[in-house]
Parts: sequence; structure tokens; C-alpha cells
Amino acid sequence: MNTKKFSFFILLISFCLIGCASQTKTGTSYSGDQARQAQTIKMGTVENVKEIEIQSDRTGIGAIAGGAVGGIAGSTVGSGKGSGIAAVLGAVAGGLIGDEIEKNVNKLNGQEITVSLSDGTKIVVAQETDEKEGPFKIGDNVRVLTSHSGTTRITLD
Repeated sequence: MNTKKFSFFILLISFCLIGCASQTKTGTSYSGDQARQAQTIKMGTVENVKEIEIQSDRTGIGAIAGGAVGGIAGSTVGSGKGSGIAAVLGAVAGGLIGDEIEKNVNKLNGQEITVSLSDGTKIVVAQETDEKEGPFKIGDNVRVLTSHSGTTRITLD
């Protein structure tokens, strides 16, 4: 396999890995450790909704993969010392580009939801906009679920 094909293959795998790094943060999604765990439930009404952007945690996979691809691609330029310098520059540029790609891939559209609970208290929860339940609207009757670890989610009643 020549170097250009190999570089393209690595780049393709990198994009796939970056896409897998994204974690949903909707009210109807649960992580593996949240399954089969008791949660408290409170009922309430949505009082306010604000559109927000949620930036998921970065894993570093984008920078690592981009650096690897950039280094490989750079090493194919020139010969001798020039090839080594091009490999280093390619790795640095690839790392920066890969990190930026991961940042943009992991942006989630979300809502900051203000809920008036049935006991009179008010809470605010930020979570990803759920395509299944649609965006929350003022006046929606909702369930507020809170796990023992403090994770809170809002779902339609």
C-alpha cells in the first residue's frame, strides 16, 4: 500500500473514531452505569426555555489521530532532512486540525430548561435537545429524574 493511500485510510479511521467519541446528553439517554439504578422523580411545569450549545468533553483522539495522519503525510514530502522536518510540521498541523475537528463534532444543540416543581421550588437543567421528544416548550408538564449521583434529566410527562 503506498503512503498516500495509507494516509487516506488513517484519516478515514480517525474521522470515524472522532464521531464515536460524541456522547448524547438527552433526557431519554442513559449511560451504562445509570441503568438499573433508582432515581427520585418530581413533577413540574416548564417555565422558561433557552437554546444553548453543549460542548462535550474532548478525548484527545482528534489531536492524536490528526497528528499521526499529518506526520505520515508530511513524511512523504521531500527527502532526507527535509522529509523529517515536513513530518514534524505535518504532525503539528494535523494535531491542531484534528483537535478542531473533534471540538466541532462534539458540539450538541441543547436547552437550558427552567422548571417549576410541584413543591414550589424552581430548578434549571441543561441537556441536549431530544429529537424523539422534541424541544421542550413553556407550559410542558415534565418529570424531573435525579440519580443518587446527582445526574438530573427532564422528560415529558
